[in-house]
Amino acid sequence: MMNHLVAIVGPTGVGKSRLALHLAQTYNGEIVSADSRQVYWHMDIGTAKPAPEELSLVPHHLINILNPDEDFSLAQYQAMAYRAIRDIQQRQKLPLLVGGSGLYIWATLEGWQIPPVPPDPELRKSLEKKAADSGAGELYRELTRVAPAAARKIDPRNVRRVIRALEVSRKTKAPVSRYQGREAPDFKTFIIGLTADRAELYRRIDLRVERMIERGLVAEVEKLWNMGYHFNLPAMSGIGYRQIGMFLRGEVTLEAAIAQIKFETHRFVRHQYAWFRLKDRRIQWFEMPGPADAEIEEALTQCWEN
Repeated sequence: MMNHLVAIVGPTGVGKSRLALHLAQTYNGEIVSADSRQVYWHMDIGTAKPAPEELSLVPHHLINILNPDEDFSLAQYQAMAYRAIRDIQQRQKLPLLVGGSGLYIWATLEGWQIPPVPPDPELRKSLEKKAADSGAGELYRELTRVAPAAARKIDPRNVRRVIRALEVSRKTKAPVSRYQGREAPDFKTFIIGLTADRAELYRRIDLRVERMIERGLVAEVEKLWNMGYHFNLPAMSGIGYRQIGMFLRGEVTLEAAIAQIKFETHRFVRHQYAWFRLKDRRIQWFEMPGPADAEIEEALTQCWEN
């Protein structure tokens, strides 16, 4: 397995983490997280981070590596993921790249050539102010004018990505697409996709949100706030943290915040399917609940034998 990599992809709440633990224990593997929020310390419940006992069962990488006020870029993630994957392979173990962040997954699997432009805090602050004053749509319209190819690949509501694309365009005087070449790493990759009927998936998500509240999501967000991690930080803008922050500031009731978390997570799932398309032949899809783990193991065996 020196050059093998298994990726497990799919929407939030479908069961990726459970399968990853099973396969890692079965095949002497280690898990490389592809989650844009689990990198942060102190953000456990709202990110559905593996429990301590799960982390102790199998080595996990790229979890709990940053404080919530530290910057973290796609280029940093990609470099760290490659280091982790190579290290696991060199120790004769199987790396499993697991997560629902399409950006992180495909940047790693496809070897995106990421723009060599460091963050510009002042420029970002001015663009964030423009978004706050004039609306996110104004920034997106600017991006459409200067880099239409990049704009087509970005959700207009994703202000962080719109700002990053404008940052690259302004700093390089060239469209972001100029830097979007790809050089796939030489891993022998098998991509497992987990999916579910949309109604079933939404049911799972709603139950998961309710469990997060029961486990203490409100207290977790309040603790982060008291530690000085304000809600304008990128880390605190994620689904769950943003809505509970609104509740803590007295802007909405807890019931309204919970309903909004569920709604936004449903919408996020639809966005994830734009990254992980059911017609993508690179992904071998399995319908949940089920199949038996043995069916997935058989598919892995066939892949390695070919």
